[in-house]
Amino acid sequence: MMSIDEQVKIIRRGIVDLVSEEDLRKKLARDKPLNIKVGFDPTAPDLHLGHTVVIHKMRQFQEMGHNVTFLIGDFTGRIGDPSGKSKTRPPLTEEQVNKNAETYKEQVFKILDPAKTTVAFNSAWCGAFTPGDFLRLMSNCTVARMMERDDFAKRYRENSPISLHEFMYPLLQGYDSVALKADVEMGGTDQIFNLLMGRTLQSHYGLEPQCALTMPLLVGLDGEQKMSKSYGNYIGVAEAPADQFGKAMSISDELMWKWYELISVKSLEEIEDMRARVLGGSLHPKLVKEELAMEIVARYHGDEAALAAREGFNNVFKKGGIPEDAITYSIEEGENSCPVAILAATGLVPSRGEAKRKITAGSLKVNGEKHLDGFTPLPAGEYTLKYGKKGFVVLTVK
Repeated sequence: MMSIDEQVKIIRRGIVDLVSEEDLRKKLARDKPLNIKVGFDPTAPDLHLGHTVVIHKMRQFQEMGHNVTFLIGDFTGRIGDPSGKSKTRPPLTEEQVNKNAETYKEQVFKILDPAKTTVAFNSAWCGAFTPGDFLRLMSNCTVARMMERDDFAKRYRENSPISLHEFMYPLLQGYDSVALKADVEMGGTDQIFNLLMGRTLQSHYGLEPQCALTMPLLVGLDGEQKMSKSYGNYIGVAEAPADQFGKAMSISDELMWKWYELISVKSLEEIEDMRARVLGGSLHPKLVKEELAMEIVARYHGDEAALAAREGFNNVFKKGGIPEDAITYSIEEGENSCPVAILAATGLVPSRGEAKRKITAGSLKVNGEKHLDGFTPLPAGEYTLKYGKKGFVVLTVK
């Protein structure tokens, strides 16, 4: 097994919070595998690259010889984690949760080693709780402590409703750590309160508190907002190879390096060497981005699919006379497939208002024809958008 310093270096790659490194080093010093826990609410059937940031960290723990539990919150998923939400999340049915959970398992094993992964469902213990068990669990936390959560405090100040059942979510997530005797729990930065609740409850139940480790939220294709299906700035794990490759090639050179750090298997030393060569002018950033796009496609579809996606992408650009730095963008047909929204989402204009003015002035061509209507959604199909003299978007509307 690696030395403690070597493991801590890998664990610290790309993270935001670690509570605490001192506790982590003590656990690693026992020279036995740690129990690593990550919980997922099966609230949607599809994962995107933003979800995989923490899954890649799980894989790193596996490669260091530690035990990883992929915990599906089939019980807590029917409550819904209110993290970052301005209102109560509608509960899911048991059928929805189970269906989504099966899809999750199929997708995460494209990253995790199935032979080294324990899949658990928190209904195994939460579902057996009696009313007395719930009351005893609730007695371990005060209302004042619960209101330290930013989202709860914000909603309280704004007189937005907070249902009592929402208070149960962090308590039940914390109890999951008790049930699994977790040494380390990981999640996004929006999960820090829940992870610390696990430490608190483990102490109450006579266990050594877990370490809490948070990962950053992956910035989406637009380079501004977190990756999210609602923003249309995502790459889905189950998307077609050509779509994954084209979308990855559309990100900015600056964002590319953060993606390398968070979702690539390349070492930090390899990434820094590439960055130095790009800055020195001996390596073109397009080639570096291609390598990232290839790695993403190969992970979910295999090496042959990645090679075919790269060839197809480059053929489109060569045959169409489109510059190599053109933006590729994919969007579902609907209100966000209108030119105004597309120009703003791809960063070619700072706002939709600016896009409207430029389109009205005749600055946009769609498939070679001047286009003056900025608000009618484009139907499903393939398009080339030329904005001004140098702005190109290779667009897919699905």
